[in-house]
Amino acid sequence: MQNLTLLLVMVGLLSIGCQYLAYRIKVPAILPLLVTGILVGPVFGVMNADAIFGDLLFPIVSLSVAIILFEGSLTLKLTDLGGHGKMVRNLCTVGALVTWLVVSWAAHATLALSWQIAFLFGAIVTVTGPTVIVPMLRSIRPSAKVSNILRWEGIIIDPIGALLAVLVYEFVVATQDAFSHTLLAFGATLVTGFALGSMAGYGLGVVLRKNWVPHYLRNTAVLTIILGVFALSNVFAHESGLLTVTIAGMWLANMKDVEVDDIIEFKETLSVLLISALFILLATRIELSAITDLRWSVILLLLVILFVARPLSVVISSIGAGLKWQEVALLSWIAPRGIVAAAVSALFALQMEAQGFEEAKILVPLVFLVIIVTVVLQSLTSVTIARLLGERAPPPIGYLIFGGNEFCRLLAKELINHDIPVRIADTNWNAIRHARMENIPTYFGNPMSSHASRVLDMAQFGTVLVMSPYKQLNPLVTYHFQYYLGKEAVYALTNNEQDVRPSHQVSEQYAKRLSLFGEGVTYARLASMVSKGATIKTTGLSENFTEEDYNATYGERAQRLLAINPQGRIQLYTMQTDIKPKADWKIVSLILPEAKQDKAEPESGSR
Repeated sequence: MQNLTLLLVMVGLLSIGCQYLAYRIKVPAILPLLVTGILVGPVFGVMNADAIFGDLLFPIVSLSVAIILFEGSLTLKLTDLGGHGKMVRNLCTVGALVTWLVVSWAAHATLALSWQIAFLFGAIVTVTGPTVIVPMLRSIRPSAKVSNILRWEGIIIDPIGALLAVLVYEFVVATQDAFSHTLLAFGATLVTGFALGSMAGYGLGVVLRKNWVPHYLRNTAVLTIILGVFALSNVFAHESGLLTVTIAGMWLANMKDVEVDDIIEFKETLSVLLISALFILLATRIELSAITDLRWSVILLLLVILFVARPLSVVISSIGAGLKWQEVALLSWIAPRGIVAAAVSALFALQMEAQGFEEAKILVPLVFLVIIVTVVLQSLTSVTIARLLGERAPPPIGYLIFGGNEFCRLLAKELINHDIPVRIADTNWNAIRHARMENIPTYFGNPMSSHASRVLDMAQFGTVLVMSPYKQLNPLVTYHFQYYLGKEAVYALTNNEQDVRPSHQVSEQYAKRLSLFGEGVTYARLASMVSKGATIKTTGLSENFTEEDYNATYGERAQRLLAINPQGRIQLYTMQTDIKPKADWKIVSLILPEAKQDKAEPESGSR
């Protein structure tokens, strides 16, 4: 009993350690999780999932995979299929079909797998997924078009590929019976999955829309109900639960006036420990001999996946999409596999081994090997390949603004007028609603969440401005983006906390970044100026209207925000910067109104 307790605690510690390691070295978390599981399992023999959980392993894995598939399907809105270009739509439909068929044939030809297992393996590896794509895009920094295609392919193919894998699995399991029974069993699975999933998704949507469940119970209730529906579906039709929860999530995601972002965020929190532990435990069950015995056959299969299946899928999908050959080449190389592939392969292998499919034991080692090879190889080489193809994007010039208050909206609109990409992020729906009404791009939710990392295209944002009224959240957002973008790219307003008790003051390290717009410029000061009618103006300097004239015209009514040099480069006013604007520069300022008319001066805009 004590040994079992120690092993469980060790799994938890290893899970958190792997997550932290992935965070520090900026790689997808699944990579250190799988490697750690292999090391403590088949390599050193420290632990084995079967020995720890016994008969409980199968239901634990089943429920975990149900959660993963439900969360993945929550990200798929049907409008996304056609809303992000022809190439994304083709990759997630025709491209997925091509990948499935080519990989299935290769698995059958190289490893002599039965067609049932080969088709199932092919379906599983069609899934890339945003959890592995997004970290790679941060380091690769491909062109905007390639980045957008890869990011949305990962988001959309996640549930579509999972659904394909589930359908293939259901059919393979059904083929154990006579042909008539196969069709009957498969039909029962489809009917149960689509019917019960649709009813569950619609019912949950109504409950959430009408707020019948208190907010503090909302996430827990949804999770519990979905797991209940999963179990109930399996009672009605054998192994139909995965299809049911996938359909339920897709239905819920596409209902009007139903907000699912907080549910996704809750699942992310749950997954940090539970799902991380799951992958370590699953990796301990791998039989390395199953791979090493195959040797060259496995290498040949990997070569087909990397250099035949993906390129062929991209080339066929790109027909009529208007892409350059360099873009097609880069897209052909980047397709790492991730969490969904690992999870469903483990579950299917457990189920099929129990039902007498001897070849199913090779499924997990193969899929895990594909994950490790694609993530490692493509992470190490994609930056160089993108540079050689001329598809690396220049340093981003956009601004992500944390805060949707009136001042932030005024500044965002002024930046947009100067053709600078801007997005406002806020956890306050009312602030986001006002920003959307003013046609400002927005993100509603926590910008530090995994959901934000998938949906926010950070490739276009090189600077983050933290200007919200949330004193507890501002330091966290600042630290988060400093890690990913660098300290020189993140700025925040001062809190002016000299009179606050020392225990409530921010750290000295964070205080050094509290210099946006100059010493002593707080959120309260900017909000006060806006409430008094202050507006943001862009004033152009010239030989006839110099910085001295600017000072004489506006005096203390003006709070300088940023300067734009003749090349269009923006420089923020901070405590550390010493900007000396000259002729042909522009100064963007927040200016209080004056009772009498100001002296005339040349302005390139007035907002």
